Amino acid sequence: MSSAQKPILVVIGPPGAGKSVLGKQIAKNLRVPFVDTDRRIVSRHGPIPQIFSEHGEAWFRQAERVEVSKALTERAVVALGGGAVLNLETQKELASARVLLVTVSPEAVEARLGSSVRPLLTNGLESWKKIASERAEIYQTLATKTVDGSERSIAKLAREVVEWLRHEGEL
Repeated sequence: MSSAQKPILVVIGPPGAGKSVLGKQIAKNLRVPFVDTDRRIVSRHGPIPQIFSEHGEAWFRQAERVEVSKALTERAVVALGGGAVLNLETQKELASARVLLVTVSPEAVEARLGSSVRPLLTNGLESWKKIASERAEIYQTLATKTVDGSERSIAKLAREVVEWLRHEGEL
């Protein structure tokens, strides 16, 4: 994969960690495009809860894989949905990418989940804890760098990540 054919940064992490908000700010700071694979899925197929109820998780994961595969060929900051890393092909593609893991504490994510409708979080925080725990090893294995988005400002985190990218010679 040449540098023109891979993302500047891929942002991963559990639901509610702030991947999209942070990724968008990093992209803005770098003046590069931002890609949110969940938003692409929604624009092509409709709301994610509706996809789950009408087609099921397996269908959603197939649609997700298509969007992730496309996004990982773009020179952009790319935020993946929390479960995208479960796909083995995605894991292989991420092995050669610069990957930022955004973590979040259960206390911080509880407030963020609020009234949001997330198909895999039917039991709220308990569902989130289970998913976060089950995926933790995959996230950590794929991550080039980890930041905690629990309490720090998005602007400050984005500046730190941009400095890290510059230090790593990725810009």
